[in-house]
Amino acid sequence: MISAVVLAAGKAERFRANKLLFPVNDETILENVVKNLLKSKVDEIIVVVGFYARELREKLIRSTVKIVYNPKYEEGMSSSFIEGLRNVDRRSKATLLVLGDQPFISSRIIDEIIKVYQERRPLIVSPVYGGKKGHPVLFDRVLYDEIINLGKNQVIRDVIHRHIDSMALVKADKWTAKDVDTWEEYIELIKQRT
Repeated sequence: MISAVVLAAGKAERFRANKLLFPVNDETILENVVKNLLKSKVDEIIVVVGFYARELREKLIRSTVKIVYNPKYEEGMSSSFIEGLRNVDRRSKATLLVLGDQPFISSRIIDEIIKVYQERRPLIVSPVYGGKKGHPVLFDRVLYDEIINLGKNQVIRDVIHRHIDSMALVKADKWTAKDVDTWEEYIELIKQRT
């Protein structure tokens, strides 16, 4: 069983609005992310909400995803992934860390990451484009406790660095290395896709 934890808890301070509800292809950014995951070989999808919890819950009400609230969302990305990992199914063999603001990550890329994991069993699988690692990143169940027990000043990247020798890379497209942090990036994203 493969799980996916979608990080959707932040304030989006640089964007100054709830960017995940902005439109892309007649749906919101977050709905596009969820739709691509639903088309993939992922077995379980958990969306972690926080600052904009009510609005995001309303948007996903008809979806089959599990919605989890992160009370520590102000502590950043790691806290949301930890909250998601605490809620994955006990049968989960690995979990994808998925950014909620990457609407063009295709199900094909997601499936390729899962395939590499299932064939080679590395502890971590990351997409790479132009020499730059992106998202989603897959973590084997062996690393769940290590991630959940990260210290206050530690982040997911610390876990990746500790296990870099057991990391597999998957060649991917530019969308794995692009997310939406500012209004300008959103406009650029729309332009590039049309």
